[in-house]
Amino acid sequence: MTQRSTTLYIVVCAAGAAPDVGTLVSLAQEEGWTVQIIATPSAVTFIDSSALEKQTGRPVRSTHRKPGQPRSPKAGAVIVAPATFNTINKLAHGIADNYALSVVNEAIGLGVPVVVLPFVNSASAARLPFQRSVESLRDEGVAVLIGPGKFEPHPPGSGEKARAIFPWASALHALQEILQKKSVTS
Repeated sequence: MTQRSTTLYIVVCAAGAAPDVGTLVSLAQEEGWTVQIIATPSAVTFIDSSALEKQTGRPVRSTHRKPGQPRSPKAGAVIVAPATFNTINKLAHGIADNYALSVVNEAIGLGVPVVVLPFVNSASAARLPFQRSVESLRDEGVAVLIGPGKFEPHPPGSGEKARAIFPWASALHALQEILQKKSVTS
């Protein structure tokens, strides 16, 4: 893929796979994306912000900027990974009680391609409110990668095993499909 002038926002949540988000950053950079990491407030303690800042050349954002502070580059696409049960439910209901949720809600409203790669256990995924949230996001055009051939929810208490096989690359593949469809219809 040729070098992009587009920025990919990777929104990381406080889920078991969060410490490995650098894997997704590397994959995205290999595809030519400039990456901006945005962390939920809880995710900040799960990730190595210094290492991610070195990897991306950009500060990890977790709060709204103060007036006069530089803005992040405009997002060409957003991947939320790993996405928690809580973040998916809040996002589906338009809740923007932190910077990360504000950014993703706005991206959806602007028609920016958004991919959500959950990291949830099977008990949480079995809840009707969660299933409704997934469908609601899909109805708005968000690619939620849960189900056969995507992210398969793991049994409660087995998050470490799920972390080892978390399908980071699937988020980029889904994004590529969205962008290809968009370019064909443009």
